[in-house]
Amino acid sequence: IIMRDSVKQAESQIVDDPNESLLLTTIGEDVRSKLGEQTWNKIADEIRDAITISVIPGYQRFATFLRSEYLPACRGPIAASGLPDGRSFYQNRVRHFTTLPLSADELHATGIRENARIRKEMEAIRERVEFSGDLPAFLEHLRTDPKFYPTSAEELMSAAALILKKADGRLPNLFGKLPRTPYGLREIPAHVAPQTTSAYYWPPSTDGKRAGMYYLNTYNLSSRPLYQLESLSMHEAVPGHHLQLALQAELENLHPISRESNITAFIEGWALYSERLGLELGFYEDPYQDFGRLSMEAWRASRLVVDTGIHWKGWTRQQAIDYMTENTALSPHNIVAEVDRYIGWPGQALGYKVGELEISRIRREAEAALGNKFDIRAFHDQVLAVGAIPLPLLKKRIDQWVTQQ
Repeated sequence: IIMRDSVKQAESQIVDDPNESLLLTTIGEDVRSKLGEQTWNKIADEIRDAITISVIPGYQRFATFLRSEYLPACRGPIAASGLPDGRSFYQNRVRHFTTLPLSADELHATGIRENARIRKEMEAIRERVEFSGDLPAFLEHLRTDPKFYPTSAEELMSAAALILKKADGRLPNLFGKLPRTPYGLREIPAHVAPQTTSAYYWPPSTDGKRAGMYYLNTYNLSSRPLYQLESLSMHEAVPGHHLQLALQAELENLHPISRESNITAFIEGWALYSERLGLELGFYEDPYQDFGRLSMEAWRASRLVVDTGIHWKGWTRQQAIDYMTENTALSPHNIVAEVDRYIGWPGQALGYKVGELEISRIRREAEAALGNKFDIRAFHDQVLAVGAIPLPLLKKRIDQWVTQQ
């Protein structure tokens, strides 16, 4: 399942004209702008010859190998538990990606419980917008009505830019310390967009020379709902990934390795927690945007069910697709891409919801302990003050901060 797209990706690099190679049309254009026209003209012919003589034949051999040798030898079962000592391996992945001593069965049950709660909130919005059908019909309405989708890449990018501008101005309400490093917004490159998720964030360099970047997928616009754009932007940019990772990169007192720390449960947990912070920043006033937030949350809750379903409980790929279809408003294109991602990366998707639940729990406990003395700006500054750390260490750190107050 996972390797099928790899053959297509390799074959997409095989072109008759070197000028059509992505090395020239995408990477080459970036290099050209940095080198200048005069320098580029001196080396352009050499680059074209290298593409013709080495790169294209290399991809031809690689595609042939994948198609004729590697793909036929790939295993058929999709569960990590089907590997030698696979159940121990998967439980290890659970601990690695969540940083907590949780079992696969616990996580499966948590996902089902969270989806039941989210479903009630979804029903309330369905009634608020006076949709006459039931929730499954409402989900299908959101997936298929053209009014919920952009008609051009420009419309999608402009809408995201406006959301980010508003969010930037409201951050001081919830944070005392903000990153100095800027961020930008770009389209995901066309040559990888068909196999890429809805959006992703690329962090800044630790030396401050490269800004952070929020990449948005403009491929297949009928699978890019506008009603999820507020929550998506909260997650990928601010107050989510950019705010957290840019601050982490600026922590000069941290060891360089710690500044590059990539602990999924903290980083993705913070980003999902940030989606909900959008409520406190004045977003989701439109009921459809709020439904989009809930759908994004249901997506992450469903990951707990689907990842453990596939790798621990023996679910088929179709069972996973059906569960995602029944419990989220994601498009069919995105659902298939997500399920295939979970198959190929056991346990990683668990960190999002687990991290968000733990950060939210830590906040509730701090609020209860401090009462009127609780300062949301100071709390967030403490959470982000030492970069991405395992969740048990975050709990210990905030407990110490509460005691000091």
